[in-house]
Order: sequence, then structure tokens, then C-alpha cells
Amino acid sequence: MLDNITPNTPTLSQPSSKSLASLDADIIIKNAPDPIFISDLEGKILSANDAVYELLGFRNDEVLEQSLSRFISPDETREFLAALKEVIERGSTRNARLNPRTASNEVIPTTLNASALRDTDGKAIGAIGILRDMRELDKARALADSLIKNAPDPIFVSDLEGKILSANDAVYELLGFRPDEVLEQSLSRFISPDETREFLAALKEVIERGTTRNARLNPRSASNEVIPTTLNASALRDPDGKTIGAIGILRDMRAYEKILQDLQESKSELQEKILDLEKFEEVVVGRELKMIALEKEIENLRRELEKARGQSKWT
Repeated sequence: MLDNITPNTPTLSQPSSKSLASLDADIIIKNAPDPIFISDLEGKILSANDAVYELLGFRNDEVLEQSLSRFISPDETREFLAALKEVIERGSTRNARLNPRTASNEVIPTTLNASALRDTDGKAIGAIGILRDMRELDKARALADSLIKNAPDPIFVSDLEGKILSANDAVYELLGFRPDEVLEQSLSRFISPDETREFLAALKEVIERGTTRNARLNPRSASNEVIPTTLNASALRDPDGKTIGAIGILRDMRAYEKILQDLQESKSELQEKILDLEKFEEVVVGRELKMIALEKEIENLRRELEKARGQSKWT
């Protein structure tokens, strides 16, 4: 079935027998864990492995020699043919999103990685398509989206340049902006240039080290209020583990800073009271010392007076 055709990948370092190369390709495709199919340039399926039939629930004869348009929508068929044209012209691979319909009429979200299929002369004669079942990942994403949306803290997702891709209601409530005034906007619209650099530096750090990072941001709200916040940033990665952005969690620090301010004011007031008490104590102690000295002086005068009286009695 695969005679005289080779994938758009480095050739195997085996004897240059066409039948052997074809057999190697058949074995690789058949035993691959992901669903893999081969189509011609018009999208007709020429070959598929067992994982394809397992994914779609069709028999071999219901898939082979059928057009992809039987399983996907007209728009997705056009998308696949456009992707195929692109990989042929550029000699690269291309990712696309397909939602094939199964034998049980279930629509399965998948990602397609397409590469050109060439004959022994290097002429493109079709495509090799590798599908990835995205149902579990989409569920995880939906759960993550739900958690983000309903989280009490403001949470946003940005790309690697700091453009905001999504945000939950708590962000709009914090800043006082509408969604259309936040989404697709750069963080630099809401924070200072220095803080924008700090955010991008934090993002670079979490990408390189695979950890989270805390930073201080002071975004300006729609009412022009500067809001003190702390940012906890972590890397956002695609299914292949490639970093594509960041998830940022903000914490409104206004109440905390108000407490700190109140404590500082209370501390200042307490220090003033302590100084007043020390001054009062100095005054009180001074008076007591004066009273003691006065009492001693009175006692001395009394003794002298008594002594004088005794002398006058004998004279």
C-alpha cells in the first residue's frame, strides 16, 4: 500500500529497497500509540492504523478510500487541505484542530499534526496525519477555566509578551474595567513600565526554573486608583510542555496595608504617650525630690528653733 512513498522525514539507514522501506513505514504506523492515517492530496484516506479505528469506531472498509470530509465538517476539510498545502510548500509540519464524528455520532476533539508524504523522487503525493485525542485535556481545561472563573482572587492568563488572554470576574471587579477593556490588552496599560519589566522578568524566571514567583504590582483602576497587589505567577504550558504564557494570581493588599498603616499610627501614638508619661514622670519625680528637700529643710529649721528656745530658757 505504501510502495514508492516515503514520509517527509529522514530516510532510514537500511538497504535501499523500496519494499523494505515500505514495510518499515507500515510497521511504525501500525504500532504507533496515536491514531495515524495517510491521505492523498485531495484528502482521501489511503491507510490508517488500529488506533484510528479504535478512536472513530469504524471498520477498516468504512475508513479506507473514504474522504476525510465524511468524518469532519466542510470547514475542517478546507482547514486540513490548507494545512497540507502549507506543509508541502514550506516543507514543515502543521498543527490544526479537527473534530471527527465517530460511528456512534460522538464528536471527538482532536489536534492534527500533518506532514507531507513524498515519493522516492521527493514529490509530495499526500500527507501523514497524527491525531491526538483531546477529550481528557479539554475536560481538564474546562475544569481549570471553571476554577479560574469562580476563584475569589483575581486571576488572569497572559502570553509571553504580557498580553492578557483571559481573566476572571474578580479581575474586572478589582480594576473596574469591562472585559473588552482588559482582554487582548498589554499589562503595561495597567501597570508602570518598571513593573511591566518586573513581571516579564518574573515570567522568565518561572519558565527557566519551573517554579512560581511572587512580585509586587500596583495596577491603576478605571477610577485612576492605584491598587497595591501581590502577584503569584506560574508558567502556562501546552500539551507538549512548551511554555506559552503565564497564569497570574493577584491579591488585593489594600486591607492589609490599611492594617499596617493603622498599626504604624497606633505605634506612633503609643510612642507619643510614652514620651508624655516620661515627661510626667520627670515632673512628678522632680516634685517629690523638691518636697523631700523642703521637708528636710523644715526639719532642720525646727531643730534650730528648738535649740534656740532651749538656750534662751537657761539664760
